[in-house]
Amino acid sequence: MALIPDAVERLTAEFGRLPGIGPKTAQRLTFHCLRASEESVSRLALALRDLRSSVRPCSRCFFIADGDLCAICARGRPDDGVLCVVEEALDVLSIERSGEFHGLYHVLEGSISPIDGVGPDQLRIAELVRRLQGGAVTEVVIATDPDVEGEATAHYLAERLAPLGLRVTRLAHGLPAGADLQYADELTVARAFTGRREF
Repeated sequence: MALIPDAVERLTAEFGRLPGIGPKTAQRLTFHCLRASEESVSRLALALRDLRSSVRPCSRCFFIADGDLCAICARGRPDDGVLCVVEEALDVLSIERSGEFHGLYHVLEGSISPIDGVGPDQLRIAELVRRLQGGAVTEVVIATDPDVEGEATAHYLAERLAPLGLRVTRLAHGLPAGADLQYADELTVARAFTGRREF
């Protein structure tokens, strides 16, 4: 006879599949659901069902939307001649929180990773090129992650977009605010020196 009921094991396993959730956290979440009121658990189940049924990628930029276009594409932006290319929808939220960017976005839905079998054809690069051929965009800011896959994606995009005659820029990389220099890796320090500016 099993110590843990199947329903508990199944929910724990599902929580454990979520990014950043380890086995102990998955177990804590499951037991929280057991202790929570029926109403609370029903709200969670309904929110998950609604998420899957009503939210989809924007047909233009592939950010999240509850209609054909996301809120950013539907309203337009002051700097709509500048397009920021990111890997994931979460990256849009990070950039928006900074308050520094007022242009449009394009979400690739990943990065080039030959080890994982992800090439340019698995990303939203063809849609990006078609979008840029309209002529409204004058600058593309590549804001992929500063890891191996992100750098490979950035270089591929720069080469692919060069024939379009657009200004293609890359976000600067360097030391994060509040970081200790002694804990920074060599690549981060090198980028900090390369991207240095007048004080």
